[in-house]
Amino acid sequence: MGLFLTAIGLMMVFEGIPYFSCPSKVKEFAKKIPELENGLLRVIGLILMSLGLGIVYLGRSMIDNG
Repeated sequence: MGLFLTAIGLMMVFEGIPYFSCPSKVKEFAKKIPELENGLLRVIGLILMSLGLGIVYLGRSMIDNG
Protein backbone atom coordinates (compact mmCIF):
# COMPACT_ATOMS: atom_id res chain seq x y z
CA MET A 1 0.00 0.00 0.00
CA GLY A 2 2.91 2.33 0.72
CA LEU A 3 4.28 1.93 -2.79
CA PHE A 4 0.85 2.71 -4.25
CA LEU A 5 0.54 5.88 -2.19
CA THR A 6 4.06 6.89 -3.19
CA ALA A 7 3.19 6.40 -6.86
CA ILE A 8 -0.01 8.45 -6.53
CA GLY A 9 1.88 11.20 -4.72
CA LEU A 10 4.59 11.34 -7.38
CA MET A 11 1.96 11.41 -10.11
CA MET A 12 0.31 14.40 -8.42
CA VAL A 13 3.65 16.20 -8.13
CA PHE A 14 4.46 15.69 -11.81
CA GLU A 15 0.93 16.63 -12.88
CA GLY A 16 1.10 19.82 -10.84
CA ILE A 17 4.42 21.10 -12.20
CA PRO A 18 3.03 22.59 -15.46
CA TYR A 19 0.10 24.24 -13.66
CA PHE A 20 2.50 25.87 -11.19
CA SER A 21 5.31 26.81 -13.57
CA CYS A 22 3.40 28.01 -16.65
CA PRO A 23 -0.38 28.22 -16.13
CA SER A 24 -0.98 30.39 -19.20
CA LYS A 25 0.62 27.81 -21.51
CA VAL A 26 -1.50 25.06 -19.93
CA LYS A 27 -4.64 27.09 -20.67
CA GLU A 28 -3.55 27.61 -24.29
CA PHE A 29 -2.87 23.91 -24.76
CA ALA A 30 -6.16 22.92 -23.13
CA LYS A 31 -8.03 25.04 -25.69
CA LYS A 32 -6.34 23.14 -28.55
CA ILE A 33 -7.17 19.63 -27.30
CA PRO A 34 -10.76 19.54 -28.69
CA GLU A 35 -9.35 20.28 -32.15
CA LEU A 36 -7.17 17.14 -32.15
CA GLU A 37 -8.39 13.98 -33.82
CA ASN A 38 -9.54 11.16 -31.55
CA GLY A 39 -7.04 8.79 -33.15
CA LEU A 40 -4.14 11.13 -32.38
CA LEU A 41 -5.23 11.44 -28.75
CA ARG A 42 -5.41 7.65 -28.52
CA VAL A 43 -1.89 7.30 -29.94
CA ILE A 44 -0.57 9.91 -27.50
CA GLY A 45 -2.30 8.10 -24.63
CA LEU A 46 -0.90 4.74 -25.72
CA ILE A 47 2.62 6.13 -25.96
CA LEU A 48 2.38 7.74 -22.52
CA MET A 49 0.98 4.56 -20.95
CA SER A 50 3.74 2.48 -22.55
CA LEU A 51 6.45 4.85 -21.34
CA GLY A 52 4.92 4.86 -17.87
CA LEU A 53 4.82 1.08 -17.72
CA GLY A 54 8.42 0.93 -18.88
CA ILE A 55 9.49 3.35 -16.16
CA VAL A 56 7.58 1.36 -13.54
CA TYR A 57 9.22 -1.85 -14.78
CA LEU A 58 12.69 -0.30 -14.61
CA GLY A 59 12.05 1.12 -11.17
CA ARG A 60 10.71 -2.17 -9.83
CA SER A 61 13.61 -4.13 -11.29
CA MET A 62 16.07 -1.70 -9.66
CA ILE A 63 14.32 -2.16 -6.30
CA ASP A 64 14.20 -5.95 -6.62
CA ASN A 65 17.86 -6.21 -7.69
CA GLY A 66 19.16 -3.54 -5.46
